[in-house]
Amino acid sequence: MKLLTDEQIRDFRQFINAHDFFYLTGHKEPDCDCICSCVALSLLIDSFGKPFQLLNAGPFKRTEIKKYESMFSNAMQFLTEDERRRTALIIADCSEYSRLGDIEGDVKNLDTCIIDHHKTASAPENALCVIDATAPSTCSIVQLLYEGIYGAVPQQAAEILFTGFCTDTGFFRFLSTDSAEVFKATARLVSSGANPRTTYEYITGGKSYDSRKLLGAALNNAEQYLDGRLVVACETLDDTQKWGQAGRDSDALYSLLLSVHGVEAVVFARQETEHTCTLGFRSKDAIDVSAIAAQFGGGGHKNASGASCNGQLETLIPVIVKSFARIM
Repeated sequence: MKLLTDEQIRDFRQFINAHDFFYLTGHKEPDCDCICSCVALSLLIDSFGKPFQLLNAGPFKRTEIKKYESMFSNAMQFLTEDERRRTALIIADCSEYSRLGDIEGDVKNLDTCIIDHHKTASAPENALCVIDATAPSTCSIVQLLYEGIYGAVPQQAAEILFTGFCTDTGFFRFLSTDSAEVFKATARLVSSGANPRTTYEYITGGKSYDSRKLLGAALNNAEQYLDGRLVVACETLDDTQKWGQAGRDSDALYSLLLSVHGVEAVVFARQETEHTCTLGFRSKDAIDVSAIAAQFGGGGHKNASGASCNGQLETLIPVIVKSFARIM
C-alpha cells in the first residue's frame, strides 16, 4: 500500500471545498468494502458541513451490510441545473459508470472523484482519481484521506473502515510480506476504537440456516478441472428458489475450496436470471484472475475478481474452463 502524497490530500480537500452537494456511490451488488467506504466518506463530507446522498443500486445480499441498506437509495435526489453545477459525484470501490447498475437519475456529467483499489480500474475522463492497486481495500485509501485531512480517524469512522478492510482482506489472510504499512494503518484504527474481536464476530456471525444449506448446494455442484487445479462451483436458479438469497456466503465457499490440496483457482458461477450470470474468481499466487474476469466484462484484483454477463451455466462454464486452460 502506498502512502498518499500531500498533493493528493490537497486535491481531495479542494474537491470537497469546491462543491456544495455530493452523491456518494459504489458498484452494484455491493460488498462490505464498497458500502463501508461510502459510509465513512459520508461522515467525512458531513464533517465539512456539506450535504450528501448515499446511492447504490443494490441488491444488499451480504449479511454484514444489511444494517446500512436503509441509508442508501437507488434514486438520485432531484437537483436543478444550477445546483448540479455545484454538485460532485464520488465513486468508491469501482471506477466505471457501467458498474454502478440501475440508479434512477443521471450520474454522468458531474465533477467526479474515483477512490478505488482495483487493478482494472478505468476512470471517466477528467475525474479526480485516488487509485492504488496495491492497497488491500478501498477503506484503506479512505482512511489515508481522513488522516491526511484530520490527522486521526474518529471512532465511528474507524469502526466502519476496519470492518470494510477486514472483509476485503479475509481478516488479514490475503496480506503478504509487503504489508507492514497496512498493519500500521489498521493499528491506528484500533487505537481509535475499532475492536478486532467484535468485528470478526459481526462479519462471520448472523448467518441463516438456509444460507448454510445454499452453501452446501454450491459445494455439491462443484467440479474439478485441469487436473484438479481449477474448481468451478455453481448456484442454479433451483438452488436459489429453494434456499433464497439472504446471507449468501461466497467467501466461505472460496476459502473451503482453495484449501483443497492442489487447487490453484476457484470460480463461483451463479445463475441470477434465465439469461444472466454473476461470476466470482479467486486464485493463489501467480494466477491473475482479473485477466479472466475482463474477458467476461468484469475485473478486480489479481487474486480476486468478478463479472456479470449474459449466458447460462451450461454454456458459460466450458468457456471459463478454456480461458483458464490458457494460463494454467
